[in-house]
Amino acid sequence: MFHRRSVRMFSAAMLSVAVGVSALGGSALASSSSSNPAAVAAGSEKKPKTVVAVAKSSADFSTLVKAVVAAKLVKALSGKGPFTVFAPTNDAFAAIPAADLASLLADPQALGDILKYHVVPGKILAKDLQPTQTVKTLQGEELTITVNDDGTATITDANGSTVNITATDLKAKNGVVHVIDGVLQPAA
Repeated sequence: MFHRRSVRMFSAAMLSVAVGVSALGGSALASSSSSNPAAVAAGSEKKPKTVVAVAKSSADFSTLVKAVVAAKLVKALSGKGPFTVFAPTNDAFAAIPAADLASLLADPQALGDILKYHVVPGKILAKDLQPTQTVKTLQGEELTITVNDDGTATITDANGSTVNITATDLKAKNGVVHVIDGVLQPAA
């Protein structure tokens, strides 16, 4: 039973972890966190990478990259886009029981659905966020993004679980990556 829940939880579209909450309001919302290795790697190149290459450039996303490869989504997410990816870190994936994660990695279809739930068509930069907005994912379900009064931003999934956006605007040639501190779960 927990396996099914984990499979659904994983069927989104990329990324999250408990890296701590960065101040995301005002000008902080519009820029990447320089303490985040992925942000530094993404900003250090003259020619931007794809969203998949941005994830590959940081060890903090090794589980996400492994999941994208297992779900056979590398080519799709390296395409023209643009995509907005909410990327869980390794710590976010570590919160999933090891046996459930291994089972999910062995099921490309279910894994792909969870990863697609973390991806939104189009390019949504931090500066474009409204106080509250709903976005439709590649998986087909919606996420609610809220910018709080203190400038932090959260995402609420279909089950009412909330994760924090901990770093923003890791730019890629085919979109943008925002780091989150949890794995989003589509409706059961």
